[in-house]
Amino acid sequence: MIHTEALIIGAGPVGLFQAFQLGLQDIRCHVVDALPQVGGQCVELYANKPIYDIPGIPLCTGQELIDQLQIQIKPFAPHFHLQQLVSQLHAREDGQWHVQTDKGTQFIATTVFIAAGVGAFVQRGLSLPGFDELLGQHIFHVAPNTSVFKGKHLVVLGDNDAALEACAQWRQGPHAAASVSLVHRRDQFQAIPEAVEDMRQSCASHAMRFVAGQPTGLVQTDGHLSGLEILNANGESEILRADALLLCLGVSPKLGPISNWGLAMERKQLLVNTECYATQAPGIFAVGDINTYPGKKKLIVCGFHEATLAAFGASALLHPDQKTLLQYTTTSSHLHKLLGVS
Repeated sequence: MIHTEALIIGAGPVGLFQAFQLGLQDIRCHVVDALPQVGGQCVELYANKPIYDIPGIPLCTGQELIDQLQIQIKPFAPHFHLQQLVSQLHAREDGQWHVQTDKGTQFIATTVFIAAGVGAFVQRGLSLPGFDELLGQHIFHVAPNTSVFKGKHLVVLGDNDAALEACAQWRQGPHAAASVSLVHRRDQFQAIPEAVEDMRQSCASHAMRFVAGQPTGLVQTDGHLSGLEILNANGESEILRADALLLCLGVSPKLGPISNWGLAMERKQLLVNTECYATQAPGIFAVGDINTYPGKKKLIVCGFHEATLAAFGASALLHPDQKTLLQYTTTSSHLHKLLGVS
């Protein structure tokens, strides 16, 4: 059981900035996210795409924004619990909140900040018999190590940059797979032109192959993956040799268990007040795209504003006997000490 003053659900840009603003209030926190890395939508959908409306930063990519936010929160050392979906949240008799993830991690938190965007981003899988049993053994969303596919017949599924980069990584080098096949339902890709051209040249030189088709079954031999059955572009069933599958299918947002937590909602968004972005449940705040209120705008910069006021609201709740002072990072020696600057 982990005891914490603050628990943040969601490690996207607003969740990360929430950790920073809590730090300025001398409140340490834990952060939970369903994805295996921080960044949320910014990394999954906009990692290499330009963002122009972050104050003071004329241009940055989604990944660059997340990188800078991680540097910014370093002085406060938040504890991250990744690849875990918050499955339960309920009030305790002492006024705190009991929170549990699908991996069994449990928290007792005085305040909870829901920064889950449009819900938890869940990695897309395959709705095929045997998928759950093979996941993590022969089927992967992310390669667990550099040699996991060495000497194996690898099939990569996807049409994005990650899929094409994976093909380039595993078709050559000291840890190369025995063969690499790329599967997507059609011969069109959502990747940078250079990566697509590199893939096509590699197919032409027989360094790898591309097969247009839709997965229809997993072939197993003695409990091990041995092939992927697909319906190819000609409408015929075909089995590709496969010792391992790497899924680069992106993510899908799901509201998930949030709808079962007893919090007031409107159109799948949490209702909050605009004084401190608290929900109707004492100690629970909602910031970013997951909340709604009159005049709500789904912009990162608006989420940053909400996180700032939510941190002040949490400070007043956690330290009712102390006056919450507005201090400036330019002049406050107290904030300088928290930030570790002279």
